[in-house]
Amino acid sequence: MAPDNPVNGSSADLKPHIEVRNLTLAYGEFVVMREINFMVRRQEIFIIMGGSGSGKSTLLRAMIGLLEPVAGEVLYSGVNFTAAGPEQRREIVRRFGVTYQSGALWTSMTLAENVGLPLAEFTNLSPAEIREVASLKLAMVGLKGFEDFYPSQLSGGMQKRAAIARAIALDPEILFFDEPSAGLDPITSRLLDDLILELRASLGTTVVVVTHELASIFTIGDDSVLLDGESRAPIAYGNPRQLRDHSDDPRVRRFLTRGEAQSGLVPNHG
Repeated sequence: MAPDNPVNGSSADLKPHIEVRNLTLAYGEFVVMREINFMVRRQEIFIIMGGSGSGKSTLLRAMIGLLEPVAGEVLYSGVNFTAAGPEQRREIVRRFGVTYQSGALWTSMTLAENVGLPLAEFTNLSPAEIREVASLKLAMVGLKGFEDFYPSQLSGGMQKRAAIARAIALDPEILFFDEPSAGLDPITSRLLDDLILELRASLGTTVVVVTHELASIFTIGDDSVLLDGESRAPIAYGNPRQLRDHSDDPRVRRFLTRGEAQSGLVPNHG
């Protein structure tokens, strides 16, 4: 785990918010990843990292219930999500906020309508109240005044922010991000990292991020798992900066430096 995470100070925070136990994932007979084990503490930013095709997004899909594991289980606050029935799963999923690589915004709806979708589905708020909450969430991600814009009228970075506003509509306990910086320039990516840190601080949310972007990994990651596509197994757990600086596994060092250590180009954020 990440013992130096300043957000996690009380003894209650030491209890895992998420536990992944002995998880094996497959599509048919093809095993994607096996024997995955890790814990995520409350208000921690946990990074699922690895190269292309290593199974990062597959692991995320299993964690949110879109893929059933071949073996193992996922627990939330001690409750076995994998073994839960439909109603209990629905109640747990209601505490999630998820953003996908594409943003997955409905192009025929305004931003306010997009953000209002989960509110209409899971609450008894009136249309006027839904609009008010949607405006608040958009303001939280820097999109105040864009309620009536359509996704096609926004830049890629603004679309990502709108997707985050929808993900936080129900004040989730846990936020999942699937490659949030995909397709963004470095400056926009850094602003998105700053937003994730701000949301963690303001909402007290636990965050799980799938990414292979080193700048994001070192900027926001408290703890991590590194998936290796060749061995189809995790090869490292821990704070990514500590893994970069102290791991004895050449595969881990190679991924976290990308061969740039000698040139001094590897970002170091502490």
